[in-house]
Amino acid sequence: MSSMPRLFVNSDLVAGNAFEFDEEQAKYLTRVMRLGVGDAARVFNGRDGEWRAEISAVAGRRAEMTPAEQLREQPAQARAPLTLLFAPVKKSETDFIVEKATELGAGFIQPVITERTQSRTVRLDRFEKIALEAAEQTERLDVPLLADALGLDAALEALPAGTVLIFCDEAGDEADAPWGGQSGRAEPMVQVLEGLKGQAAAILIGPEGGFSPAERGFLRAREGTHPVSLGPRILRAETAAVAAMTLWQAICGDWGN
Repeated sequence: MSSMPRLFVNSDLVAGNAFEFDEEQAKYLTRVMRLGVGDAARVFNGRDGEWRAEISAVAGRRAEMTPAEQLREQPAQARAPLTLLFAPVKKSETDFIVEKATELGAGFIQPVITERTQSRTVRLDRFEKIALEAAEQTERLDVPLLADALGLDAALEALPAGTVLIFCDEAGDEADAPWGGQSGRAEPMVQVLEGLKGQAAAILIGPEGGFSPAERGFLRAREGTHPVSLGPRILRAETAAVAAMTLWQAICGDWGN
């Protein structure tokens, strides 16, 4: 960890090749952090690793930096083989999901519109800013890809070939019992994940109120889908997303590295 500011940039990072910050980043460095010519920050772009760069010029609202030393190389596979599919909920809760998914290493984040999704409008620009800031703070060398909302069928069709779908299924099969009763419950996620190590995966989190019976039947019958339970309590959507990603990282992801 370093006390130097850390920023994501779009420019290529090559030793000695100066680049210009956008106005917002320049303001942050020169006015908020009070840095001047000769001071350093850490920068990354998701392609060239992380660099120590020095401010080489400041003019009004503009600032220029020059990469001086590569601190970390870009891993051969920077983007984790994990996708999060989630039904948007209220604004603050949806923001929370995007932030925590970034912190927990999602490589791709896809909002999904289901039959019971209540919030059907997403602000992709807002999500991108949240994810970028989370990546800067958590020492990631990349920023997750974010997509605009898709219907459930389209989102599943867009998954890369060979991706297993981890369907967080909180319901049972008893039509007249609350949340479907106990019959037909999915197996605990921990048990299911033990058989999925080494595979690219997508975690699917439903909306408040869960999936409709038709959606649940479709998902249960879909090839490559693994229904899982997150325990005996019904979790809020944002809690379920964090819990499921945490289990995946602990068992199948990079927490063992």
